[in-house]
Amino acid sequence: MEINIQSIHFTADQKLIDYITKRLTKLTTFYDGIVDANVYLKLENVSSNNNKILEVKLNVFHQTLFCAEQCRTFECAIDLAFESLKVQLKKYKEKSLAM
Repeated sequence: MEINIQSIHFTADQKLIDYITKRLTKLTTFYDGIVDANVYLKLENVSSNNNKILEVKLNVFHQTLFCAEQCRTFECAIDLAFESLKVQLKKYKEKSLAM
């Protein structure tokens, strides 16, 4: 699986990139037909603590799964996105096996 990470209006450090890569590669244990993943990291200029936005587009065969999370840290956001994408992948796998 190919993972593309884009950070908008800032530079992501290697530790964050490695953490995101590690979490997303674990998704292949639930469904091995993942083609690639596009991750967008954004900073919002708001005075609140939840100013980090993470969006993940996961391309599987014949469909795109999407998840967007807003959290205090990017690590927290990728953890929430991982759980959401895990549920979406399980549903997609059940649907594709039923066809």
